[in-house]
Amino acid sequence: MTKNIGFIGCGNMANAMIGGIVTSKLYSPQKIMVSNPSNPSLQEVKEKFKVLTTNDNLKVAEFADILILSVKPNKYAHVIGKIKDSVKKNVVIVSIAAGTSIEDIKKYFERDIKTIRAMPNTPALVGEGMASLCRNREVTDDEMQLVLNIFKAFGRSEVVEEKLMDVVTSVGGSSPALVYMFIEALADGGVLEGLPREKAYKMAAQAVLGSAKMVLETGKHPGQLKDEVCSPGGTTIEAVYCLEKNKFRSAVIEAVRVCTEKSKNMIK
Repeated sequence: MTKNIGFIGCGNMANAMIGGIVTSKLYSPQKIMVSNPSNPSLQEVKEKFKVLTTNDNLKVAEFADILILSVKPNKYAHVIGKIKDSVKKNVVIVSIAAGTSIEDIKKYFERDIKTIRAMPNTPALVGEGMASLCRNREVTDDEMQLVLNIFKAFGRSEVVEEKLMDVVTSVGGSSPALVYMFIEALADGGVLEGLPREKAYKMAAQAVLGSAKMVLETGKHPGQLKDEVCSPGGTTIEAVYCLEKNKFRSAVIEAVRVCTEKSKNMIK
């Protein structure tokens, strides 16, 4: 029997996940229920994806076999406190909150409960998401595979140890924002040199998409792929030299470091 999926909260990440699930046709929209205090947000998700909606978190808790908590980390204690006695006996809780550990969720529910901690990202909306997941011992292999299949319906997923969840928040979850900044900057450079903005965005975005596919599909090291584009004394190595001179890589590494630290201290 197909499981019911519940979402408490329908912000950007929930919207991306719901869109990915519905578009992939892995689950019928009528097997998905979403709650949110804001009626405009609920109306939008209902019109766009035809899923069930409600303002009542308890209805979602009673409905869901897989319950995805898509609220801010500082709301977890309050939200779980209201639903902890209404969830199904064998419900699988999926947390997508940065900095919220499996032990935190156990504490909020005041008992052992099947819990999967996940960090997805918004490209799920276009079927190119990346998610990292870990679980507690209460989750069976079959249940873990079921949840992995949900995430794989709109991208790729990796199982990691929980101690790595803060860094995958940086490298997988938050990183699209950094990539968008790079695309915007690359396009701005083109505009500076006379390229129409619409064409600049399209070229920059496609270059990033194609380059990412080269890494994933060839299995080559990114440095090797970079070297293959750089001809001796050519234009590309001049651009690489400029980025190196301006500490491009160290700035990105530092961004990952501070993002990871922020994740570790989100609700502490």
